[in-house]
Formats: sequence, C-alpha cells, structure tokens
Amino acid sequence: MGALPVYRWRLAPDGLATRRQLRALGLRPGGQDVAAQLERPRRRRGPLVAYLYRIDAAQPVRPMTPAKWAALAKANAARRICPECLRDAGYVIPPSLGMCAPCAYPEEQRAA
Repeated sequence: MGALPVYRWRLAPDGLATRRQLRALGLRPGGQDVAAQLERPRRRRGPLVAYLYRIDAAQPVRPMTPAKWAALAKANAARRICPECLRDAGYVIPPSLGMCAPCAYPEEQRAA
C-alpha cells in the first residue's frame, strides 16, 4: 500500500472533501478508503490532520427512519430528566452536576 498524498491547508485539489464537507453536500464516504490527507500547521504542536475522500465515489446519506427519529427523541428526553427528583428539567442536565440545578443547589445553600 502506498503512502497517502498530503496537502497543505486550503491547497487540496477539487474533487476531494472531508467528512463534514461531504455531509454538508448530503453525502457520506460509503466505505471508500481515505484518498488523501490534509494538514494544518500549528505552533508548538503537531499539525491538525483531516482525511479527504473522493466526492465522486461518495454515496448519499441514509435517510432517517421513523424508528430512528423515535429513538433519538427518547434519548434526548432522557437527558432532560433529573435522576433525583424525576422531573423534566426543561434543559439538558449537565454531566458535571448529574442532576438539575434545584437538586444540586438546594434552597438552604443558595440563601447562605
């Protein structure tokens, strides 16, 4: 297997795109191998690396099915339920707290 071509930041040829760029076009790599590598230099650290894929070999993104939409909605709802008081917090509970703000900071602590 040969080495991947490496391009500098903003100097990649047309016809190649990163995963994010493919997604913005409604495409996915679709099992193809990485076609090239993009490097963005940084000071005092190693370069940032992004892999490039061929646009002509990319496949359309698979559509979301009703079951996938339902599973996503259920997962997002679970992130809003406080494990202490079992109420919907109205926002995604931060993992650093692990519970809603009223449970994490009871009234007697806020008054002091």
